[in-house]
Amino acid sequence: MFRQTRSEVADALEAALEGLDLPSDDLGIEEPPEDVAAVLASSAAFRLAGEVGAPPPKVAADIAAETDADELEYVDSVEPQGPYVNFLPSEAYFTDTLEAAQNDDFGHLPDRETSVVVEHTSANPTGPVHVGRARNPIVGDALARVLDYAGYEVDRHYYVNDAGRQIAVFTWAYETFDESDLPEPERESPEYEMVRYYRKGNSFLEDADADRVEEAERAIQSILQGLEEGDEETYERVGEVVDTVLGGMSATLERLPAEFDEFVKETRFMRDGSTDDLVVRLKELDEAVYDEDAWQLDLLDFEKNLVFLRSDGTSLYTTRDLAHHEWKFDNYDRAVTVLGEDHKLQADQLGATLDLLGHDTDQLDQVFYSWVNLPEGGMSTREGTGVDLDDLLDEAIDRARGEVEDRLDDRSRNDDLDAEDVERIAHQVGIGAVRYDIVSKQPTKGITFEWDRALDFEAQSAPYVQYVHARCCGILGESETEPTADDLDVTLLDTDAERDLLRVIARFPAVIEQAADEHRPHVVATYTRAIAEQFNTFYRECPVLDAEADVRRARLALVAAARHAVANALDAIGVEAPDSM
Repeated sequence: MFRQTRSEVADALEAALEGLDLPSDDLGIEEPPEDVAAVLASSAAFRLAGEVGAPPPKVAADIAAETDADELEYVDSVEPQGPYVNFLPSEAYFTDTLEAAQNDDFGHLPDRETSVVVEHTSANPTGPVHVGRARNPIVGDALARVLDYAGYEVDRHYYVNDAGRQIAVFTWAYETFDESDLPEPERESPEYEMVRYYRKGNSFLEDADADRVEEAERAIQSILQGLEEGDEETYERVGEVVDTVLGGMSATLERLPAEFDEFVKETRFMRDGSTDDLVVRLKELDEAVYDEDAWQLDLLDFEKNLVFLRSDGTSLYTTRDLAHHEWKFDNYDRAVTVLGEDHKLQADQLGATLDLLGHDTDQLDQVFYSWVNLPEGGMSTREGTGVDLDDLLDEAIDRARGEVEDRLDDRSRNDDLDAEDVERIAHQVGIGAVRYDIVSKQPTKGITFEWDRALDFEAQSAPYVQYVHARCCGILGESETEPTADDLDVTLLDTDAERDLLRVIARFPAVIEQAADEHRPHVVATYTRAIAEQFNTFYRECPVLDAEADVRRARLALVAAARHAVANALDAIGVEAPDSM
């Protein structure tokens, strides 16, 4: 109801300001502090005081007097408070919130009839996914989920770099070295087995004598040239390596979970001729120059030129990515790319070039993220010294299992958990803790993952929120009844704790809308902490199962509403909501 109320307030404010012959271009609608009873407030009086020639409190009083609350469904009264105009909720606001939140799909917004492709992860298929890059699939998948909740038609893509030098090195190494020359794989999984060839190849190129390195470089260049020329045998050779590694990487990513609708290979845009066509058009631009044995774009506002074709006729990653983005524009209404902060220059140059090619780059948005670090130090897939994401997830599950087992004796619920239950909860809590800890931070801020914080059942972490959902399920399970339409008597929910919980529940659809519009899924994580905290206050102050019959039924409906809000908010950021803990 928060979204509907905000729309009502906007219309009412605009009418009031017009009635006072004042400009209504900036309504100043905002959420008031927690200690204010209003759902929404307006700070427009600050802006208009100078124009009116009166102090802001006087302007606020005039605006409130001009606003007719009787015409509003979800506003009970409009009251000035100093320089602010406060909009207090009506009984209909609480009633309709309680009713709407009984639905399993609470928080899903109407279909926007807009298609969005979210490209994320897109890590080079050269070995296991490591922790430093884990933020990309977590943030990317959470953003895709939020956009889906917000009513967009979402496709999730992984853009596969299968035409670059490192893949050529990988292919050459795979075809050159025997498995007997390699160490045992760290895991029995395709990417762990294959990465040994990649590491062996790189060490060979660094350490072998000059003649052998020169011979290897000729073989590597031949692979790159074969890809550029559309040689089918070369594509098959490279494809065997890439697809094998991707299969293993995908299994790791599914553990998060992060799944994809399509793996889009960059060689696709070489094979279909779109890269060649793009190069022709780039050469025709006024900004195109041939310098230092390469075709480049001398882009305004960039110190560094964008190289798009080497002297030997081979294209670059950015060239093929430009063709990739033109394909996105042809097939989707909007495109969002999740990128590491080290790709910002490349992304800016790509956008500037697409502008020059006549594309509407308002269709394109980039979400940049900083790295995830562990206290132990740096990470590197090339050297094989990094911390793999699989290792982090395994340890998360092990630690969560220990936490769950330690708490078994203190559980108040009478549902006995067997070993299978404990294992299920350990996976839900452990992986949820990793995912939540990463997605809950603003992407541009660097973070260091710390176990004590992520798995703290008492602090505002994933287990803290998950436990609220489990508690809701426990209460409803013990009641052995599901709330019905007759139980939605909001007048029986008249304590501050009950009304405050309803206020937080009402905000959930608006939180989804904000997170989707701003491409900030961490806004939803912040919301989950707010509703968990408010539910715990309600739980402490308002007995449910022991309440008088009518109040009991109303409070059970409130618990069901909270359960749906918590479950769907967690789902929107990809964290499981356990039924028991």
